[in-house]
This record gives sequence, structure tokens and C-alpha cells, in this order.
Amino acid sequence: HETLTAILGPVVAERNAMKNSRLILSLGGLPRSFRFHFRGTGYDEKMVRELEGMEASGSTYVCTLCDSTRAEASQNMVLHSITRCHDENLDRYETWRTNPFSESAEELRDRVKGVSAKPFMETQPTLDALHCDIGNATEFYKIFQDEIGEVHCRPNPSREERRSWRAALDKLLRKKMKLKPVMRMNGNYGRRLMTMEALEVVCELVPSE
Repeated sequence: HETLTAILGPVVAERNAMKNSRLILSLGGLPRSFRFHFRGTGYDEKMVRELEGMEASGSTYVCTLCDSTRAEASQNMVLHSITRCHDENLDRYETWRTNPFSESAEELRDRVKGVSAKPFMETQPTLDALHCDIGNATEFYKIFQDEIGEVHCRPNPSREERRSWRAALDKLLRKKMKLKPVMRMNGNYGRRLMTMEALEVVCELVPSE
């Protein structure tokens, strides 16, 4: 945390200076004013936790976007909203540091919802690296099936045909790569699916050269 803070400190300071200033350019003879906004995407969860001062990923506070605990998240699989933000994390760190209500360690931790280091760089709550992988792999998985069935040659395949392509793909992935079929795409399966090894397996099933 200390090393990251030291390295990224100047970058953060420069970003803030840019955010608070205007760039005036002459376009077609008219001065136009521009502002800077920084948006990030594809963040790794460990990195977000580090930059925003949260406990590591084994924490009871399971989410980097809301205050849900592991137990609450397992009870409620649907109704969540993004509630955490950088400024609030900074306030919580101050509460953690000063303990204004003289609470016990457990009460204090519950109050700050797992923020225990100083957040030093704002991360926008967007698609994280894991879900980028999951989204890409889901698409790959569909493309692989379409290639196996050579869907470009037959525009409206039946459901049975599609099912047989998927079964063939699952069977060979299990045999060659020890990849068991999954009901819902997950990160580990997705990353294995997007390798040259998996591609070679798929090529075995594609009929034409």
C-alpha cells in the first residue's frame, strides 16, 4: 500500500489538477472550453480494494460497490445497488483512524464497512476485469458452437442441431482439457476457454479446413 501510494501519488495530484482546470482551444476561429473526466474500466478487484483502502478480498465485506457482507449477499442474490464512493471511503477511513465514538474494534469495523487504509485514487464503479473475461468467454463459447455447426452454411439450424454442437464441444473440452461443462460462465472456465489450447480443440471439431 505504501509503495503504491508513493508511486501513484504524483499521478493522482496531476489528475486532480487537470480535473479542476479548463483547456481552451481555438476551433474554426472560436475559442472552445474543454474539461477532463477520468473513467476507468476493467479494474481488477484486488487493485480496487488496494486503491480504495478496503480490506483484502477474503473480507466479510464481499463487495467493492456496496456494503453487503457475505451473509447478506447469500440471502439477497438480486436487489443490490452501487452505494460506495471514493469520498465516502475517505470519510470512513477518517472514522477508522480517529474512532470518534470510542467503539470497540468490532463495532468500528462494522461502522466503516471494511475500509481500513487511506483511499488514494478514485476508481469508477464499472465493469471489472473478471466480468470482462466472463463476457468475452460467453461470446467465444457461442462462436465456437456456431463454427462447429458451420452456421454460415445453414441460416436457421434447429434447436436439436444447436444442442448437438454444444454437446460435442463440451465433450471434447472435458476430454482434452479436463474442463467440465458449467451452468453459468465463470472466470476460471472463461480464461481457460480463451487459450490457444482450447482453440485447437475447437479446430478438431470444425469440419472444413
